[in-house]
Amino acid sequence: MVTFTEAQLLAWITPLIWPLLRALALLSAMPVLGTRMVPARVRVGLALLLVLAAQGLLPPIAPVPLDSPVAFALVAQQVLVGVALGFAVRIVFAAVEFAGEVAGLQMGLNFAGFFDPATASQGTVAGRFFGTLVAWLFIVVNGHLVVLAALVRSFEAFPVSAQPFAFLQKLQPHTWGAEIFTLGLWMALPLITMLLFVNLVLGVISRVASQMNVFSVGFPITLGVGLLGMLVTLPLLEQPFTQALERMLAHFQ
Repeated sequence: MVTFTEAQLLAWITPLIWPLLRALALLSAMPVLGTRMVPARVRVGLALLLVLAAQGLLPPIAPVPLDSPVAFALVAQQVLVGVALGFAVRIVFAAVEFAGEVAGLQMGLNFAGFFDPATASQGTVAGRFFGTLVAWLFIVVNGHLVVLAALVRSFEAFPVSAQPFAFLQKLQPHTWGAEIFTLGLWMALPLITMLLFVNLVLGVISRVASQMNVFSVGFPITLGVGLLGMLVTLPLLEQPFTQALERMLAHFQ
């Protein structure tokens, strides 16, 4: 008859349960894989596969009784670290979408708003276009692999320990909201400058030829120049996106 003790059972479960909780929290919070279009079963399967594949890279974890108060605190730690990692990636995505919102506002495209069922929020054409583009870019530049590597390294930066909430003081995720405006304005600055120059030219034309209706003429010109500028600047989006993603993920490495 095969028998095993509680200590042996904990030794088998511990290397799997804590990384699995952190991976599940990450896959539920990060963009692309954490959307409603990805079934929960797929995320659970991916998390389990990731944990099994990363066993050789994870540091040793001391067994903790699952019915102890420390275990409940460790569960909260894994969930919070995984959510914080997914939130860091979402900050970069939100910055790119904010850049699209600002560009659409300057072009006059923000009048075309619609409900986005993927995010359950109100969106605009330019912001949704930038969001879809950056989702494709995230996969093409292997951003998902970089995030998964940051998840594995997070066990060295924030190990499973008796102080489960010490990582909050180091990360300070409440300060990351400013990154949306900083990164978004940085990415949208070429378009903003171009459209500002167009508006200045239209203002001069309206003063020189006052009989011209600048509103009827300016809108198609601003829209055309904005679309042309968007077409020119989109290939340059990869570098600031990857730099921002690496800077946000550096907190977990």
